[in-house]
This record gives sequence, structure tokens and C-alpha cells, in this order.
Amino acid sequence: MKELENPFVVYGYVSPTYFCDREQETAKILDALSNGRNVTLIAPRRMGKTGLIRHAFYHLKEQQPEIETLYMDIFSTQSLGDFVRLFANTVLGKLDSAPQKALSRISQFIRSCRPVFTFDEITGVPKVTIDVAPAEEENTLKEIFDYLASSEKRCYIAIDEFQQITEYDDKGVEALLRSYIQFLPNVSFIFSGSRKHIMQEMFTSSKRPFYQSTQVVTIDAIDKEKYAQFAIEHFAKHNTELPVDVLEAIYDKYNGHTWYMQALLNRLYGYNRNVDPELVAYATEEIIAEYSYSYADLLKSYTAGNIKLLKAIAQDGCVKEVLSGDFIAKYKLRAASSVSSSLKKLLNNELVYLTDQGYIIYDRFMGEWLSNQAF
Repeated sequence: MKELENPFVVYGYVSPTYFCDREQETAKILDALSNGRNVTLIAPRRMGKTGLIRHAFYHLKEQQPEIETLYMDIFSTQSLGDFVRLFANTVLGKLDSAPQKALSRISQFIRSCRPVFTFDEITGVPKVTIDVAPAEEENTLKEIFDYLASSEKRCYIAIDEFQQITEYDDKGVEALLRSYIQFLPNVSFIFSGSRKHIMQEMFTSSKRPFYQSTQVVTIDAIDKEKYAQFAIEHFAKHNTELPVDVLEAIYDKYNGHTWYMQALLNRLYGYNRNVDPELVAYATEEIIAEYSYSYADLLKSYTAGNIKLLKAIAQDGCVKEVLSGDFIAKYKLRAASSVSSSLKKLLNNELVYLTDQGYIIYDRFMGEWLSNQAF
């Protein structure tokens, strides 16, 4: 494979060369999947879930070239119908060796709606889209699972942002999916999600359909020493220097949150010069300036009270007790009941995130931008 111009990958997954550490998490996932256990993967957004899934799939394919690995992100879905359409697009036609066999098998199983077939010009693999009438959604879902069950091919499917199914107006989606998934001996699943409390409730509460049906793996901040070695070595290959103390300052600033470090190092690497604190400050300002219009636009849909609370949290960086009298008085916020209402909205909309240490602005670059805004 051709070497990348910039080794600090910000989106997607390329190969193990450009993937740092996560050896223990990868081993846990591979061990679980290889032994027939489904996996629940929990981590905040941009902590590296998707990259880890792709990395695990890369190694699975190395070990078993004949298998199929499939990935779908359901964050943007709003209903069971959306899920079924995306699931069909992800799965149908991918488990058959020849296009004609794929067409035959899909036509055999999918009878509740009319699939539309197109073919990938390079691979010849069929692409299938379906339009499902609301009354047929559950029937079509069953047909897709029947298609999966009938295949002799070993398959691994990752469903990202799985907690999204709890937002659907449709009733009983968890129980419906569980009823089909438990009877698929040739298919293993990774259910990943970024809303920790919802995901834990879904998979560890005895009242929920997916209770104890998976091995739960959580992702924390990447190891500082291993990330430092990874980053410094890539800069050295580029004949530029990234001092250890500068890298550690970046790590500490973003608490080891992978995407933000990668985004900043991607920018610094592209400057093609030795890195110092002044260059880091310049790169950070450049990134934040590029996002500033979208941040300002996002805040237009929030009240003055919501925005003031966001700015207060950004000023402190991490707030243990948002409803404390000291914090409210310090930033001249409204009554505790009003602050509580704002906090709930900001948490639900994922502008604020609750860590073990306290409340933070979810988007770290947005937090820096907010901290520089007038109160």
C-alpha cells in the first residue's frame, strides 16, 4: 500500500501502520468475536470507536480472508423504517460470491418490497436499495435476517451509535432486533455507542432485551506513553521534531481524546517544520477559526441562558457541580432550576458531556472557542 502523505489520519481507517495502540481492546474484541460472543463497545464520540472496529475487522480478515465484515452507522436514523433501509443497503448482496447468485437470493428472500439493483462498476458487487411501506417494515426486517441466516458465509456486522434505536417512536425495536439476532449462528455483531449511560442500561439492565447478551468493552483515553511514541516517530520519519513535552502538553489539554489530538497533529505535520508551543497555538487557532462560523450558527437555536451556561462550563474547563451555589454565583447564572433545565437540554443535545471528573463541553475545539467569547 502506498504511504500516506500525512500519517495522522483524521477520518476513517487505513491500516495498522497509522493506528496507535488499543492492543488490549483489539485483543478483547477479536477473542470475543472468534468465540461466538457479540460485543458492546462504549466510548465518547471521537474517542476512536470506529477506527478500533475497522482495526479489529482488518485483523479478522487477515486471519480469515473468506469472511465478510460490514459496518453501518445509524446515528442519522429516526425510525425503524430508516434502520431497515440502511440495514438492507449494508447487508443485501454482500454475502454472495457472484452477482447473479446475489440477485437470485435477494429476490428469493425479499418479498415484502421491491429491491432496486445497481452494480458497483469496479467490483461488480450488487448495490441494493429498498423502499419500505410502513406496514411492511417488520416483515422486511425479518426477511433481511432470514437472508443472513441462510448464508453459509461467516459474517461480522458492526452497528455504530446503536443507542439511537431508543429514540425511535416505534415501540419494541430492541426486543424485535434481539429476537432475530440471537438466532444467527453464522453472524456476530458489534454494537457500539457513545451515550454511555443509555448503552449500559441497554446491555446490563435485567429489564432490557439485550441484557447480558454481549461482552462489554469500554474505551478510555489512549495510553500517553504509547501515543507519544507513535506521534514522535512519525514526525522523525518526516525529518521534523515533535518534542516530548510539547506532545504531552497536547495530550493533557485534550485528556487523551484521540480525534482532537489527531486533528491537531495532522495540521502540525503538514507545516513541515519542527514543532514548538507557538506553532501548536497557531495550529489550534487556525482549526478553531475554521469551525467558528458553524459554532456560531449552532448556538442560534439556543436560549441566552443555555449559551451562558455553555460559556461558564467552557471557562472552567470541567465542572464537578454545575448546580452549586458557588458556580452559579461565580458566573451570575439564573436560578438553579433554570440552570438544571439548560443543563438537561445541553446534555441531551450532546453539547455538554458528563465525565467521571465532571461536566465538559463535548466538542473540545468548541470549548476553546466558547472560552474566548465575551460573557
